[in-house]
Amino acid sequence: MLDALSLGAGLSWASGLRLYLTVLLVGVFARLDIIHLPGSLSALASPWVIGAAAILAVVEFFADRIPAFDSLWDAIHTFIRIPAGALLAAGALGHADPTLMTIAALAGGTLAGSAHLTKAGTRALINLSPEPLSNWIASSTEDLLVCIGLALAVFAPLVFLALMIAFVVFAGWALPRLWRGVQGGFRAMAAHMGARFGGSRLTSFGSKRD
Repeated sequence: MLDALSLGAGLSWASGLRLYLTVLLVGVFARLDIIHLPGSLSALASPWVIGAAAILAVVEFFADRIPAFDSLWDAIHTFIRIPAGALLAAGALGHADPTLMTIAALAGGTLAGSAHLTKAGTRALINLSPEPLSNWIASSTEDLLVCIGLALAVFAPLVFLALMIAFVVFAGWALPRLWRGVQGGFRAMAAHMGARFGGSRLTSFGSKRD
């Protein structure tokens, strides 16, 4: 049960950051018999699923590194990562009691949502800066975190679950601040753009009158 809980938490958390990379890694590891998946997740080891996940992971690799477009990508994937995290968390329990699987799905969706919203909020703040290198650094860090997190979830479940508890506490503290930071950044940007274009129109109007 501890292994199943750790696997479910790992899959749902990683899905909130990199869904396609998560499916690809788990499918390949299962295919190589490095990890054992319950029957309810055996489809992840299918060559078709692995191939599709590989293509989408490559697309996401580049999409996530384009400033501003990465926020659009995150917005679209709000409706994909969170439900996927819930399904993977429930599937990690195998054919358990339906009530337990429902609880696992709710917890998995919450964990995936926390990871996704933390990522999306952080990237939105980064996109307020014109410096493009920060997007590559943030994306590469997320890729690395997914790989390390999945490895811990499979091979060191107690350590991973302890880290997940710390992450949930951190996300509860950080998300309201990220939201306020993003709102403040966009207000400042809107005010700057309004002053810039408003000043240009006034200058143009004055020139015409002269």
